[in-house]
Amino acid sequence: MLTDKDRIFTNLYGLHDWRLAGARARGDWDGTKELLAKGRDAIIEEVKNSGLRGRGGAGFPTGLKWSFMPKQPGPRPHYLVVNADEGEPGTCKDRDMLRWDPHKLVEGCLIAGFAIGANSGYIYIRGELVREAEHLQTAIDEARAAGLIGKNACGSGWDFELYVHRGAGAYICGEESALLQSLEGQKGQPRLKPPFPAGVGLYGCPTTVNNVESIAVAPTILRRGAAWFAGIGRPKNTGTKVFCISGHVERPCNVEDEMGIPLRELVEKHAGGVRGGWDNLLAVIPGGSSVPVLPKSICDTVLMDFDSLREVRSGLGTAAVIVMDKSTDIVASIARLSRFYMHESCGQCTPCREGTGWLWRMMRRMVDGHAELAEIDMLEDVTREIEGHTICAHGDAAAWPIQGLIRHFRPELERRIREAAARAA
Repeated sequence: MLTDKDRIFTNLYGLHDWRLAGARARGDWDGTKELLAKGRDAIIEEVKNSGLRGRGGAGFPTGLKWSFMPKQPGPRPHYLVVNADEGEPGTCKDRDMLRWDPHKLVEGCLIAGFAIGANSGYIYIRGELVREAEHLQTAIDEARAAGLIGKNACGSGWDFELYVHRGAGAYICGEESALLQSLEGQKGQPRLKPPFPAGVGLYGCPTTVNNVESIAVAPTILRRGAAWFAGIGRPKNTGTKVFCISGHVERPCNVEDEMGIPLRELVEKHAGGVRGGWDNLLAVIPGGSSVPVLPKSICDTVLMDFDSLREVRSGLGTAAVIVMDKSTDIVASIARLSRFYMHESCGQCTPCREGTGWLWRMMRRMVDGHAELAEIDMLEDVTREIEGHTICAHGDAAAWPIQGLIRHFRPELERRIREAAARAA
């Protein structure tokens, strides 16, 4: 169990001053010059040793990602880009960090920028996050005025400038290459890989794209040491994690706890438990709307980390825990997600552009039971034709919720179809 002294986001609920004075009182910007003095290689090695994996959903090792950037400066500048788009349904962790702990991110950007050799950083923030963008810009202005970023940042000899860029609310711009396209002023559509951003990224230059949480925890890891962070959680799933708990719980909340905490403990300890008690639980989506739903039988024992959830054919994703009790129409819920993914497809890849519309139309009929039993298998076949056949993971995100529904709730689909047929007869 995580103790208060090990929490990184100490102002997650906005109970204290979020501006520079308050942030410094909580330990931010403490000895930043000395952290930078360790040098690029030492910083990257420390982040590697901490076991930090990307907090945006994919779970790729952060230190390894930083190490992909060219070691020697070339003719092209390096860029750091922070993904604050946060459009995943059920996910609302980054916005609280931006609103109430923005200096953690600003300091993290300086350290990450120095580690990858970038003198400029861009924070791409979702346009709807108005107050969050205002707080973030205020924090950047305060840090610049105090000499913490800008020319000779923190007296380190390193120049680093940070900019806030507001997006226009497209879910697809949460995908790193679509985000870069949007940042350049182009249509937000994913790019083919390779080349990867570390080779050809923003404006064709070496770029690292990281989630808000991944960058914001870096200063604390360097201050307290990789061994401290690696000692929290489970092997290969280390550190603290901010979970978003929503749906049919007594107290929906964002909470920071250790990786690998049992799902049941997470919900009961922090969110007051499932509405009507744990036995009233129907299912949980454990990592934001794009990961497969899990029935209660799995939720009883599953741990909340990347590998444990992968073993039960779901995923940690953004750690957005969507709890559904037995009053939920599970088929209608997944159909609603299908409509979202159809609407948010950028239209570039045929399997996704055409397939997400197919999925929604078929799911709409499944809700009413106006389908044939054989169409359940056909629906799954369509998801398999989309999954893994697109440039980015949007096709997978549209397919997985339906695959989870069929895997765990097929009897419910069959019941609706049989009852509708009986009524028609």
